[in-house]
Amino acid sequence: MSLPADWEAVCARRKRVQAESIPTEWIIPTPPEDQLNVMNVPRQCGLLTDLEMDITETVDVQTILDKLCRAEWSSVQVTTAFYKRAIVAQQLTNCLTEIFVERALERAKELDEHLSRTGTVVGPLHGLPISLKDQFTMKGLETIMGYAKWIGNHADSDCVLVEILYECGAVPFVRTNVPQTLMWGETMNHVFGRTLNPYNIAFTPGGSSGGEGALIAMKGSCLGVGTDIGGSLRIPSAFCGLYTLRPSYMRLPYCGAMNALEGQESISSVLGPMSNSLSGIKVFTKAILDAKPWLRDPLVLRKGWSETEYALVRHGNGDQLCFAIMWDNGRCVVKPHPPLHRAMELTQRALEAAGHKVINWEPHRHLEIYKNAETIFAADGGHDYRQQCEGVEPLIQTMSPSTDSHENALDEPLVKGLVGEPYHRTAYELWELHAEKRALRKSHLDHWRATVNRTGTGRPVDAIISPAVAYTAVPHGMNTDSFYTTLCNALDYACSVFPVTFVDPKLDDPHPPHRFYNHEDEHIYKLYNSDLFPGCPVALQLIGGTQEEEAVIRMTEIVAEALAQLN
Repeated sequence: MSLPADWEAVCARRKRVQAESIPTEWIIPTPPEDQLNVMNVPRQCGLLTDLEMDITETVDVQTILDKLCRAEWSSVQVTTAFYKRAIVAQQLTNCLTEIFVERALERAKELDEHLSRTGTVVGPLHGLPISLKDQFTMKGLETIMGYAKWIGNHADSDCVLVEILYECGAVPFVRTNVPQTLMWGETMNHVFGRTLNPYNIAFTPGGSSGGEGALIAMKGSCLGVGTDIGGSLRIPSAFCGLYTLRPSYMRLPYCGAMNALEGQESISSVLGPMSNSLSGIKVFTKAILDAKPWLRDPLVLRKGWSETEYALVRHGNGDQLCFAIMWDNGRCVVKPHPPLHRAMELTQRALEAAGHKVINWEPHRHLEIYKNAETIFAADGGHDYRQQCEGVEPLIQTMSPSTDSHENALDEPLVKGLVGEPYHRTAYELWELHAEKRALRKSHLDHWRATVNRTGTGRPVDAIISPAVAYTAVPHGMNTDSFYTTLCNALDYACSVFPVTFVDPKLDDPHPPHRFYNHEDEHIYKLYNSDLFPGCPVALQLIGGTQEEEAVIRMTEIVAEALAQLN
């Protein structure tokens, strides 16, 4: 593929435009090169006032909204505080794309004036700054989505989600970085560069919502929106110690947002919230559903927020739930690292201490589900990616850094072996994959329902608890596993991610060798060294049924409450 001689210069010019949008007075000194953990820099850099520190250190989103509603904090104050901290996060992790300070502050000012004049809020998200993944179009702003070809692609309207956020009183204030093609578990592109994990900048924050993950981990945003087709909400949330919700297909409005693999609708991409607090997840989901998004997006189900489902009426009112732990994935793909195993043990102990039941999950046809999903994703033989890059920029083939790459980099992930060489499948072959997926979903549903014979509650298992990824955050270029998340996308299960603990070298000794399931399992086993990952967040995934978003949120709250009591 021939490329224009100036393609790198075009990308560099756009990156300079981004840098010039940062107020000069918000530039901070660069930390020492050997400082890998930058989480405390916002507290130490001196840029934020005491009030701004109080605002951004307030993790609970509902608390922030309450203070905005009572005019204890103005929207201008809150937006300025998070904007300054977001810019600090940008300088440390390269997490942002679009920066539009004046526009956001003008919006915040209008909301403050409305509250002062009328004594009422505009909506349930009144005055709250919200960050958005670089897929959600905003009128007048570029939506580059990791492609050099899209530089200069200014939106002429807002996507449906942004329309609803404005009507709910929110203040969209930054957009965040994504990988080229979106279909990576890491965040890097030629235009904006690589995003770093603030817990260890030599590690990835995950992808494709990695910009959101890094930003929110640094408390540069209290609530953000990402997307997920194979784990793109849950992987960054797990790597960055956040909460998230991966909703079922057609529950939240995607209309008008940009995407990769447009037209592939067998396994749909979905949008969801990311936050340092579970209240942020609930507040966002309820606000969007209460806005009746099906009136704007024809694909959204006519299903508003249900307090009955949140109260777990179909799950014994939540009095005694039965959770099943997926310790492994059926001895077929990859075995989780020791910190993930310890997190599952902690969660089991916490739930049992709270009076709930915990049993072992018996995996069912996992490798078949994984292979089917990945083959659907690759059904066009890579045409979509090549078309977006052809004649403009190189298609990124690896996320490994060009220098200082990890010695155990995996050049041939299992998924490539499953799918085989790039191959354009015919329409009929794709239909066959869709039929296979429907049969697998039915088989897995029957398997889940049959657990009624093991729970002792008179109901099937209420939720499954598993890793979101087989490991915590890893060095750049090393994130190859998406099995635990892709499973839920293929089966369309609503699920969440919740933080549990941090890697502790004293507690997380390497497991003895096991009979490796495949070469990727062997690679991941050899990757683990307890001294490599100290302090990295360890998170798990809670898996509920299809269209059970409210129940998943409530059950995640119950798990989080149980873990808090254990500690």
